[in-house]
Amino acid sequence: MSELVERLRRLHAEGHAREVEGLRDDRWFSPPEVRDAAVLAAITDGPRPGFLLIHRPTNMRSHPGQVAFPGGKVDPGETPVEAALREAYEEMGIRERDVTVIGTSDIYRTGTGYSITPVLAVVPPEIEISPSPTEVAAWFEAPVDFVFDSANHSHNAATYMGQERRYIEIMWQQHRIWGVTAAIINNLSRRIDWNG
Repeated sequence: MSELVERLRRLHAEGHAREVEGLRDDRWFSPPEVRDAAVLAAITDGPRPGFLLIHRPTNMRSHPGQVAFPGGKVDPGETPVEAALREAYEEMGIRERDVTVIGTSDIYRTGTGYSITPVLAVVPPEIEISPSPTEVAAWFEAPVDFVFDSANHSHNAATYMGQERRYIEIMWQQHRIWGVTAAIINNLSRRIDWNG
């Protein structure tokens, strides 16, 4: 077992054993009926660990061009972990045998009707990525120490469905991470004491 896996297992257990106030969530304008979904928050086990993130194609019906974790709907009979692993394989060609699952984190309910379970995991630093062109326009790695640093989180507001919605934006190089993905990263950063 790698040092990063051991460390993350400890930090995950410690962070989820305590109450955390004010975690981000959009349940206040979510529809009453929601669909279960899961994302794989995979961290590379390298000298500077980073999250694997994708840019969605600009022609997609939902969230075109946005940065996201690989993931999608939970199929009947699946657990969130199984769904996240399946979606990561379908979208990025990440094989289940290359993924060490650390655990699940706080469910994020979206305004578009999804109840998303983040699945924290570790993958090898030189993992082979084979993105599906229909689901992934590009992929990149954003260092955990950078995206977990609250100094790099810009707090913004926009009007959505006639109401003000506050959101976080994280700029890593030319990549704009915002919305649900940035909110999940923010929640994870408050559960996982990266410098601890």
